[in-house]
Amino acid sequence: VAEIVRAGIQSIDKGQMEAAQSLGLTNSQAMRYIIFPQAFRRIIPPLGNEFIALLKDSSLVSVIALEDLLRKGQVIITRTFRPFEVYMVVALIYLVMTLAISRLVAWSEKRLKVVD
Repeated sequence: VAEIVRAGIQSIDKGQMEAAQSLGLTNSQAMRYIIFPQAFRRIIPPLGNEFIALLKDSSLVSVIALEDLLRKGQVIITRTFRPFEVYMVVALIYLVMTLAISRLVAWSEKRLKVVD
């Protein structure tokens, strides 16, 4: 995540900082009011991808305060002896969570898009 933020900040033209300083802004003011707002728009897509990858790659899902879905699925399978149905429900839950994050990222990208 830090690498994504760093890349977003470095993607902003150095002339932006120079222009801010020529207007009398300090470095911290320039970063706060000029650089970060522009970088934030560039950070959202890769940051959203990072969150989706975290969700897909980690079956722990502790980031969103849910118990491990696969572990819960295994417990249910031992009680019901219906693995196909249980794993389909678990897969659907993962799909819904991933789609929700994707939609949130797409919405925030659209909302922060600069019209040229």
